[in-house]
Amino acid sequence: MIQQIFLGFLGLCSGVIIAGGLTGLLIGLSIVPRYAGITHTAGHIMLYEDITVLGTVFGNLFYLFEWKIPLGAPFLILYGLFSGIFLGGWIMALAEMADVFPIFSRRIRFRKGLSFTVVCVALGKTIGSLIYYYQGWLP
Repeated sequence: MIQQIFLGFLGLCSGVIIAGGLTGLLIGLSIVPRYAGITHTAGHIMLYEDITVLGTVFGNLFYLFEWKIPLGAPFLILYGLFSGIFLGGWIMALAEMADVFPIFSRRIRFRKGLSFTVVCVALGKTIGSLIYYYQGWLP
C-alpha cells in the first residue's frame, strides 16, 4: 500500500515538473507575451502566465486521474478549436525560432507565393486531422 502511494506521488510530482517545463518553454518562446501584445492586453501578462501554469497542472491531473467532463459535443468542439489554436501557436513559434520559412525560401529561390504556400500547409494539416478523427484512427 505504501509503495502504491509513493509511486502515485512520484508520478504526480514528475508530471508537475514536466508541466512546469512545458510552461517555461511556452513563456520562453514568447508565445504568451506575443499573444498579449497582439491583443493589446500586456498589462495582464502575469495573469496569462498563471493561467498557463494552471492549465498545464489541471491538464496533468485530468490525464492522470482520467476525470471525465460530461459537457457533450459543443464542449468537445470548443476544446478542439482551442487545442488547434494552441498547437498552431506552438508550430508557428518553433518555425519562427528556427527561421524555417525564410531559410527554406532562400535555399530554393522561392520568391512569389510564400503566403499562399503557408495557407496551403495549414489547410492540408486541417483537412488531414479532420479525416484522421472522422475515420476513427485513434490509438
